[in-house]
Amino acid sequence: MASSQRAFIVLIVLSILPLSVAAWAQETKADSEKQNYQAPNYLIESLEGRDLFRAYCSACHGADARGGGPAAASMKTKPPDLTRIAERRGGVFPLAYVERFISGEQPSAETHGQREMPIWGPILSQVQRDMNLGKVRIRNLAKYLESLQAPKAAAPPEATR
Repeated sequence: MASSQRAFIVLIVLSILPLSVAAWAQETKADSEKQNYQAPNYLIESLEGRDLFRAYCSACHGADARGGGPAAASMKTKPPDLTRIAERRGGVFPLAYVERFISGEQPSAETHGQREMPIWGPILSQVQRDMNLGKVRIRNLAKYLESLQAPKAAAPPEATR
């Protein structure tokens, strides 16, 4: 092999190597972030359900609440579609159940073993300005989830005679 051919091959290898290392490093960082996802343990200022959802729920459940958030891939069980809670409960949104589930007072009936969803009660109930607004936050978050419920499918029109 001529020295010019060797030099050309070395040049190609040296130009590809940094790109490969950069891609590997980025992939490793993404994998590490998936494995190390931790729910925020801080309290946001807003009491609005939509803001609470964005801060505490969207990483797993997705911005659309359908279960496809960025942290969902690292979970053993796919986060449920929160827009279908009422559908899974016969068309009725179980507000009190959802509030208890968010706060950690209601164990999950669907799963056995370790609960992957964080228990938000202690975070949302932090005392702020000498007030415990935890129940307000939990109620607002549950009411927001209620507002996201998919509409019932329309019944087919009856046949006319």
